[in-house]
Amino acid sequence: MSSRASPRVAVLLGGPSAEREVSLSSGRECAAALRGEGFEIVEIDAGADLAARLIECAPDVVFNALHGRWGEDGCVQGLLEWLRIPYTHSGVLASALALDKQRSKETYRAAGLPIVESCLAPAAEVRARHVMAPPYVVKPNNEGSSVGVYIVHDVANGPPQLDGSMPETVMVEAFAPGRELTTTVMGDRALTVTDILTDGWYDYDAKYRPGGSRHVVPADLPADIFDACMDHALRAHEALGCRGISRTDFRWDEARGLDGLILLETNTQPGMTPTSLSPEQAAACGIPFGTLCRWLVEDASCNR
Repeated sequence: MSSRASPRVAVLLGGPSAEREVSLSSGRECAAALRGEGFEIVEIDAGADLAARLIECAPDVVFNALHGRWGEDGCVQGLLEWLRIPYTHSGVLASALALDKQRSKETYRAAGLPIVESCLAPAAEVRARHVMAPPYVVKPNNEGSSVGVYIVHDVANGPPQLDGSMPETVMVEAFAPGRELTTTVMGDRALTVTDILTDGWYDYDAKYRPGGSRHVVPADLPADIFDACMDHALRAHEALGCRGISRTDFRWDEARGLDGLILLETNTQPGMTPTSLSPEQAAACGIPFGTLCRWLVEDASCNR
C-alpha cells in the first residue's frame, strides 16, 4: 500500500468476454462496497488500453471483477504481474488452469476428486454425430456463467446443432443428474453449501435474473454430503492453486448417496452481483459484503 490516506483501488469490470454484462454488475457492486469501506475507487472498463490506464491511475491494488476469457484465464493476471500491481483473486497459473475445463478435470482426477467422463471434440464433428452416448452436455472449454451450453438428453434428439458462435473445439461431458450444489472457499476456509433450486436447468437466466433461482443456504443435506462438498471444494481450491476466493460447483444424485456427488468446475472469479452465490454464503457465515470486498483487497498481492 502507498502512503495515501485512503488506498486507491482500481476495480476492473466489463471487458470483452461473453460475460461482460455480469462483470459490469459485479464490478459496480464491489466498487460501491469498497467506497463504503473507505477506499478511493477508480472503475476501469477493461479494454485494449488497459495497461496505459493502469499506469496513469497508479492504483495501490487492483480488484479484479472481470469474468470469462481475458479476465479470468490468466491474461489480465499476467499483465498485472508485469506491471507489479497487487491484485485480488487467483494468479496466472490457477486462473488459466481453472478456466480450461478439460485441464482442470485432469487436476481434479489427480487429486482424487469425483468427476464425469469428458473429452474435447471438433464442433463440426459434434454437430454431425453423437461423440458420446447421451445424455451428455456440450460447452465451450473456456467460458463460464453457463455460456453456450447444450444438453442432449436422448439419442432420438439427434446431435446438437451448435450455433456459429461456438469455438472450433468444444468440451463434451457425460450429463450428471441431480441437485445443484455449490461451496465457496475464502482463503483456507470452506464457507458453507448452497442448494440451488430452479424450475429447470441452472442456465444463464437462472443465475443472473432476479427470481431466476432460489438458494437454500446452508443447504439441507445429509451430513456426509455437506461435509464432502466442503472437503472437495477446499481440495479443488488447493489443487488448482487458487487464491482469495473460489467457488466450486457440484451435482448430487440423491439415489446414489455419496457416490452420486460429482464435481463440475471451480470458478476463480465468482460472481459478485446481488443474486450471486459467494456473497450470499459469506453473509450466511457472518461476513457482510463490504467486509468480504475489504478482505479481498487486503489479501491482494503479486506472485500469486
